[in-house]
Amino acid sequence: MSNVSVDAGDSSPAQGQPQNNNRRRFLTIATSVVGAAGAVGAAIPFVASWNPSAKAKAAGADVEVDISGIEPGQLIRVMWRSKPVWIVRRTPELLAALAAHEDQLKDPNSEVEQQPAFAQNQWRSIKEEYLVLVGICTHLGCSPQHLKDGAMEQYAEGVADGFFCPCHGSKFDMAGRVFSNVPAPSNLVVPPYQFVDDNTIIIGSEAEVA
Repeated sequence: MSNVSVDAGDSSPAQGQPQNNNRRRFLTIATSVVGAAGAVGAAIPFVASWNPSAKAKAAGADVEVDISGIEPGQLIRVMWRSKPVWIVRRTPELLAALAAHEDQLKDPNSEVEQQPAFAQNQWRSIKEEYLVLVGICTHLGCSPQHLKDGAMEQYAEGVADGFFCPCHGSKFDMAGRVFSNVPAPSNLVVPPYQFVDDNTIIIGSEAEVA
């Protein structure tokens, strides 16, 4: 009887062992699959966070500008990488006046390496007629005012047109060149840009040199 009891007591686990083992294996595999799926699910948004957002891509994207409607002497403003960029269509008179005050400038020949190579000239531009500048003072980041038709003469003797920063008195000519004895240390920045055709500028990249 005792043997039967022992056999009965031992026989139940022995007979159910394969079933229990199968159940344990199933639970182990199921738990592993669910855990792996959870890890992948958690990893997807984490990995996705490494990719730049659409807003971030747009912030660094090139900007195409139609300049066909700019009148002679007019300045337009566009935004590029969260910065204001000025495009000025200079008149022949404005261009001729650039040589008359070079003795008042810190860096008349754009020798400081802060602009593209194509801007290292008196006009600081690809085409003499069109000036393209980042509209931020190189002193502390204020935005200078565009003064024209003689309004600049109160700040720079003999200079009718230019840019004046109201924050600390820095002044620049119509090529973005900084005057001497002002807080700004260097000329206004010329961004990389290129002409697609006579009426279109792309700001943000330069034309490849052949």
